[in-house]
Amino acid sequence: MDENKQTRLQQMIDESSNIVFFGGAGVSTESGIPDFRSVDGLYHQKYDYPPETILSHTFYLRHKEEFYRFYQDKMLCLDAEPNDAHKKLAQLEAAGKLKAVITQNIDGLHQKAGSKTVYELHGSVLRNYCEVCHKAYDAQYMLKAKGVPKCDCGGDIKPDVVLYEEGLDNNTVSNAIRAISSAAMLMIGGTSLVVYPAAGLIDYFQGKYLVLINKQATKADSKADLVIQEPIGEVFSKIRV
Repeated sequence: MDENKQTRLQQMIDESSNIVFFGGAGVSTESGIPDFRSVDGLYHQKYDYPPETILSHTFYLRHKEEFYRFYQDKMLCLDAEPNDAHKKLAQLEAAGKLKAVITQNIDGLHQKAGSKTVYELHGSVLRNYCEVCHKAYDAQYMLKAKGVPKCDCGGDIKPDVVLYEEGLDNNTVSNAIRAISSAAMLMIGGTSLVVYPAAGLIDYFQGKYLVLINKQATKADSKADLVIQEPIGEVFSKIRV
């Protein structure tokens, strides 16, 4: 770990009273949840279809049983616990410095760690609704279901997760844009910044400090005031609140 970069990050945090965090799959990999694009991510595992196809709206409609086999096996990581990144972000919010977490993740670990203001761009596996009567079901129900999860009314239950080919929730996007636009410091972590439209939200940042923490280079590195290519949990574990 580059101590000079860690010291610089701490200085930026100490100076800033309106921080926003924008995170992706790399934030949760240290909690044991696989991402899609890393060397050992889901794209490099063997399935009849690539994950991006399985997790599409079209596939969901046409092959629900296959969709749910993959979903229950790979997307419902309900035993995962928050890591140092999740915990430190919650502490920064409690201290009044962090104003929002904007996440592409669907695992609910930010809230589990104690974060209150979390904008989930791609939804959450913890919320599930009947497509007919809209009754709500929890993730445990989805995990234990045989075949396609069914509601008491007979309707199919769908996770409140944004699938490929589906649009983002307008209200969530508006809140994220508002938070990023007003932030003095934007920390981006654990994301390759290749999934749109989510990745395009960072273009709204007009503040003082842009920090990128990711194990690989991203397209936004050249714009950043500080780039740290280290595991995000390790970096956050050393931040003083």
